[in-house]
Amino acid sequence: MNKFKIITDSSCDLTAEIAEQLELDVLCLSVLAEDKVYKNYLDGREISPTDYYNMLRGGLMAKTAAANIEDFNTIFTKWLDMGYDVLYLGFSSALSGTFNTGKIVADEMSEKYPDRKIYCVDTLSASLGQGMLVYYAANMQKNGASIDEVRNWVEENKLSQSHLFTVNDLHHLQRGGRVSKTTAIIGSALGVKPLMHCDNEGKLVKTGVVRGRQASLDALVKRMKETIINPDGQTVFISHGDCINDAEYVKAEILKSLPVKEVIINFVGPVIGTHSGPGTMALFFFASER
Repeated sequence: MNKFKIITDSSCDLTAEIAEQLELDVLCLSVLAEDKVYKNYLDGREISPTDYYNMLRGGLMAKTAAANIEDFNTIFTKWLDMGYDVLYLGFSSALSGTFNTGKIVADEMSEKYPDRKIYCVDTLSASLGQGMLVYYAANMQKNGASIDEVRNWVEENKLSQSHLFTVNDLHHLQRGGRVSKTTAIIGSALGVKPLMHCDNEGKLVKTGVVRGRQASLDALVKRMKETIINPDGQTVFISHGDCINDAEYVKAEILKSLPVKEVIINFVGPVIGTHSGPGTMALFFFASER
């Protein structure tokens, strides 16, 4: 059995500590803010999530950049030259061109390294939804699973993962084309909060609306209680747009009634946060339906 390296990209929003513990290699995506490019390192070495969200609150208009062919060439070649097979678990192809770029490079690398396994899996996920699948996959690897077993598990289970989220400011979604300008203006004036998820194609889809922030947080937990499967064995994930108190509230509500194994919390990183904005709250777990 050949050794293999799990590679992901920084939209996974795992903590740097978890990525190190799991021995992941993480490809950095970037944001362009105030004429400066910041790489989205998990440890925030170029810009911290809190600083970035404060910039967004101040009216920053930023853009995000997918990883390029050179980035993938560098990271794949590094591990292939050291004798590793490669498993890339990527950001939803419905939300970014990063995965498709990785797949193009992987296909080219397969010709150059015909004796190696070079797999790419579109997680159809974002933020800690992607991170959650990477977390489970890397723990399988540590427990002795082969690259094929890990890849097959992710493919078989990714559509059983629920991505529930809400945002505090509709204007960020509007700028990203996720809601109309009219919806953003009227919804913001009325205090309407959308409930959204990633569908089976990895796209962001609105599933409902509620009035008020508190109601939106409670709605996430309610939906989780209705759909979660085998909670006692699950590690679930919460990502937040610089609103840790709300994330801790959601965690506490989950732990009141569900015997989950663990709840891991981290920021929505700058790449995804550019489009979702401060106050985003997202919840990820395995469920009876996506």
